[in-house]
Amino acid sequence: MNLVLVLAWLVLQNVRQVGEEFEAATSDRMHQQELYLNEKMAQLLLDIEQKNMEQSRAGRRALLLAALQSWKVWAAVCLLVLLVWVVWKLHQKDQRTKKRSGKEGCGSEKEELEVQQVQEQEEEQEEEEEDFEGLLYAGIQPPAKDLAHKCRAMRCLVSKLLHACRILLSDSFYPVPQPPIGVGSAYEGWCPREDDPVFCLLVPLTAPRGHTFHLELGTARQLPARNCRIRVELECTCRTEEETGVLCFLHSTEDRLRKQAPSLLHTLCTGRYLDAEKIAHWLPGPIQDAWRRMPESARCRINVRPYSRSCRLHLIDGFNRIFIIKIMFGVRQYGTDIFLSSQKTEGVVIPSTTWPQSCAVAEVKFFRHIAAHAWEDSFHLRCMQVCACLLVGCNFSAYEVKTAVMHLLTVVPLERWRGRHFLQRMDDVLRYLRCCLDERCLEHFLVGNEAVPAEIILPREFRVSTPLNLFQRLVQERANHIWVQRDLDELPDRLVRLLISRQRQTPTCPQTAFS
Repeated sequence: MNLVLVLAWLVLQNVRQVGEEFEAATSDRMHQQELYLNEKMAQLLLDIEQKNMEQSRAGRRALLLAALQSWKVWAAVCLLVLLVWVVWKLHQKDQRTKKRSGKEGCGSEKEELEVQQVQEQEEEQEEEEEDFEGLLYAGIQPPAKDLAHKCRAMRCLVSKLLHACRILLSDSFYPVPQPPIGVGSAYEGWCPREDDPVFCLLVPLTAPRGHTFHLELGTARQLPARNCRIRVELECTCRTEEETGVLCFLHSTEDRLRKQAPSLLHTLCTGRYLDAEKIAHWLPGPIQDAWRRMPESARCRINVRPYSRSCRLHLIDGFNRIFIIKIMFGVRQYGTDIFLSSQKTEGVVIPSTTWPQSCAVAEVKFFRHIAAHAWEDSFHLRCMQVCACLLVGCNFSAYEVKTAVMHLLTVVPLERWRGRHFLQRMDDVLRYLRCCLDERCLEHFLVGNEAVPAEIILPREFRVSTPLNLFQRLVQERANHIWVQRDLDELPDRLVRLLISRQRQTPTCPQTAFS
């Protein structure tokens, strides 16, 4: 039928060429027939196109089905191969077990013991390696950041407390306490006891109205000087009597002076010299009075305990945690970072009017300088902590080891103090101490050392003097040198035992005093 339609359409096309010969009625019928045939032709082409599309879809479905069937076949093959491999492995393991049992059955008891010992040694070695890695990367890490937060909090609290003291003492003639300066291991960035540190604060003192401080550095040329004194002198205040209402202690009569508070010479001095022990027993009173006026007293409690040349504050918070704050006193030496301090050397008895020179503030500034230029994962502070742990019970002082580390920090580039260099730097510290001990000479870091950063302000005599030998005691006492040498020989073994110990956390070290 389709062929008939096509032939009819062709005939009409020919008839159309001679359309002028047909009549009008016949032309109309032919035209209508042409339209009808055109519609049928279009419908026929559309049907053909749909059939072609259905055939292509059926072909794609067949190809996809074939592909899926082949994938299943390959998956089955892979599973079969895997199963064969597992069976083969199990067979090999069973064969090794049978051979090992056969050898053990025919071996002697001595061989069995040797095999057992070897196995135990291998297991022990694996455990030691695991403990070493755990301590090196989990236990021995940079100091906790909360220690720095606690240090700032304690210094801020004592600063507010001393500010309240200054207000209470404004009408008196006692020494004027200035904002405290954090010193010691905690404020240097490391602490032997991170969980229970002692926060050491140096409180600078200035002379009250009508008084001046004169520093007597002593006659000995040794630096830092140990026999310094602070002489208190009165100054004339006649010109400011009307403005301040304070009588001049030099030119006023005794009857008039009885109307105002006594001078510093009559309260906290022995003779004409400032007395550190009297200040230590006087300061707790003003601190307690000032604490009652502070809002923090509603949430915390504070106990002030005087010691021979310092004070200790026991701060108890709402969770019954106790924070120990040690307060020392000092007078700044002419605008430098060196103070005449009430702190004394352990085991040395000194008069109450003696104020040795202290380098604690300058040393804190040095560690801050290193922290500002060190890498983020620097381990120099952890090296100090580990050294403090190793020195417990030794004849080495922690200050001497800290001095050795400070020297190395200016010699070894700071990029070599990162975590992966920890063992190398610890070995450098021990080697440096060995060399110093052989030469019986360990130079003080701040005296006669050109490597001290320029931002640390030192007196001129510190920079131009001959370096101070901290091992001078070893030169004078040969027996002491032998004991120190024995202790140094034990330090590497102590370090090894510390690193391979089975404790996963940093060992707790007893508190070590620092000069």
